[in-house]
Amino acid sequence: MNSNVGGVDRVVRIAAGVALVAWAALGGPAWAWIGVVPLATGLIGWCPAYLPLGMSTCKTKQ
Repeated sequence: MNSNVGGVDRVVRIAAGVALVAWAALGGPAWAWIGVVPLATGLIGWCPAYLPLGMSTCKTKQ
């Protein structure tokens, strides 16, 4: 599994994921738990949605 999430994309995913999960944990709407998805993809550096689109935000192929 090669990384396809790089730099700024990764930081934005982690920040958005943490914000959504925190909101859900503090009594926000149940749909805010979807923040687990961008948080996980940001932490592991790989997004399955990028595969069929042939996308990568990494500067170098690993």
